Amino acid sequence: MAKQQSQRPSRVIIDRVLPEIDRGRFAAKRYDDEQIKITAHILVDGHDMVKGRVLLRHSSEQTPHILQLKDQGNDKWSTEFHLKKLGRYYFTVQAAVDRFGTWRADMQKKIDAQQNVSVDLLIGERLVKSWFAFVNDSEKEFLKKFYSTLKSWSKTSFLTVGDFNAWAQTPELERIAYEQFDKASFIQYDHEVPLQVEPAQARFSTWYEFFPRSTVTGPARHGTFKDAEARLDDIKKMGFDVVYLPPIHPVGKAFRKGKNNTLNAQADDVGSPWAIGGEEGGHKSIFSQYGTMEDFHSLVKKANSMELQVAMDIAYQCSPDHPYVKEHPEWFKQRPDGSIQYAENPPKKYQDIYPFDFESTAWREMWEELRSVVDFWIAQGVRIFRVDNPHTKAFHFWEWMIAEVKENNPDVIFLSEAFTRPKIMAYLAKIGFSQSYTYFTWRNTKWELTQYMNRLTQTELADYFVPNFWPNTPDILPLSLQEQNETMFKQRLVLAATLSSNYGIYGPAFELMVSTPRQPGAEEYLNSEKYEIYQWNLNAPNITPYITKVNQIRKQEKALQSNRNFRFHPIDNEFLLAYSKSDGGDRIVVIVNLDAKNKQSGWVELPLIDWSIPEASNFVVHDLLTDIHYSWKGWRNYIELRPGAPAHIFKIKTISKVTDYDYGYVE
Repeated sequence: MAKQQSQRPSRVIIDRVLPEIDRGRFAAKRYDDEQIKITAHILVDGHDMVKGRVLLRHSSEQTPHILQLKDQGNDKWSTEFHLKKLGRYYFTVQAAVDRFGTWRADMQKKIDAQQNVSVDLLIGERLVKSWFAFVNDSEKEFLKKFYSTLKSWSKTSFLTVGDFNAWAQTPELERIAYEQFDKASFIQYDHEVPLQVEPAQARFSTWYEFFPRSTVTGPARHGTFKDAEARLDDIKKMGFDVVYLPPIHPVGKAFRKGKNNTLNAQADDVGSPWAIGGEEGGHKSIFSQYGTMEDFHSLVKKANSMELQVAMDIAYQCSPDHPYVKEHPEWFKQRPDGSIQYAENPPKKYQDIYPFDFESTAWREMWEELRSVVDFWIAQGVRIFRVDNPHTKAFHFWEWMIAEVKENNPDVIFLSEAFTRPKIMAYLAKIGFSQSYTYFTWRNTKWELTQYMNRLTQTELADYFVPNFWPNTPDILPLSLQEQNETMFKQRLVLAATLSSNYGIYGPAFELMVSTPRQPGAEEYLNSEKYEIYQWNLNAPNITPYITKVNQIRKQEKALQSNRNFRFHPIDNEFLLAYSKSDGGDRIVVIVNLDAKNKQSGWVELPLIDWSIPEASNFVVHDLLTDIHYSWKGWRNYIELRPGAPAHIFKIKTISKVTDYDYGYVE
């Protein structure tokens, strides 16, 4: 038998509050440069009207701000606002029967039908009088005048809808009426919902990864931070705003890996920078061959002066030479033979790396120390961290650590480098990671890209999983790029840069179209820069101008700086992919040829009615890649793309007459 309520429940129901993740267990992500929208379904039985409001507070505030919910029809209510303060917010929803609104609507109908409203006027008098106890003195004086008018109508036999509305729709009366929430029907959502306001750069960023040790163009030597500074001008000119550096700490010598990840390193082998720690120190130290801490500060300062952010790699793992291994052996897993367990992903072995043991009995001290690593580099001016393999560390650690860091530094951005199972990647995003690596690297066909993007943008993932698309990384040379086909590199660039508002490239290798794998079928670079110093010839054949143009378009077109208004469009060719992004009235339509070797053509269909473009009218599409304008008419138009030019990035423009532009042909 169902248990009876001890108190009569409200007739009002609050349902489907958004954005909300797992009943408020986790926070949805929003940004400090955008309008934030909260919606809820507010229901009541019968014909009564309802009203609602949102109570919103920052984590540092006790008193909430009150935001009025507006009726959007079909029992859906919403409010929009702009929050410039970063950090964690909490909101809840309150609702009640709208006694005044219901009474006013009924009065309008009865007066219009010329029915007797004498009793209804008495109901109105009682309603207005009930507010007197809850308003200030000036509002009370205002209400007395309206109350007096209301009473006077009971003495007249004729009342028009116009006269009534002139009284009942007075803005000041409506404001006071809205603020009076009926106690008998009042209801509040049963918990506060968290909302994380992140910096805009967490939503829109353009990353360039390079190894500072490989920035020398003269005689061969180990590169320094000063050499890295010299690369910043070129990176900025290409349109990037984040420069990501692999680990810059001392590199261990024990079990050091040689070229191509061989087990037997030679005397001149520099090892993997992810094997962190040595005689010079650990995670809070800089490898002396890069220079000094002052040199690092200089690099960060110059980057910031150019509106570039330096992103650091956080890899919570140690070389056998790391000071932690000697000072805190209890932080590592001890094997029965007395040795420490090195990292493995069978059949791969990483003898040069010891992972932390997150089941250690000394976990509290270890967690505090690992958090202090991030705090240390924040103090050195770093605000963005790319986190290596977070899925191999305890989830509760990340949730705690990120929350602790963001409490005092809400502008810090964490990128999750977790190429693992989908639900684990999603959970890492829920617990605090600002951005996430994705499966884009391996999504190539029209079906794969369509299914994946719809999942990222059309499901609840859109509220917390913020993708960062990378066509390549130092770890991954995907099969799609294992041929020096310039068209393919351009195609993957356009897809990464326009499907996702965040994207990045492993720099020189992508610019120079490096395509040779370690061996056939292996998704790894031959002579990987992870294990040796490179001297890149940046004057070799490259696609740098194309990268620059695409990044320039991303920066100019706000529609490409978010994933919220993304949609695919039908096009009758399996090798052509068509999609759009919108910002207000600005619309960008991208069409990409997924066949890097052959010409492909088809007819694309656009939702002109949704875009307020008459279906029979002429309109202009401006290809931002080539600066050519084309005249289109109607919802279905012809497209043709040839090798060498794998994409159009169109901006839709409406025109009053065809002669407004000179047009080319779509090829």
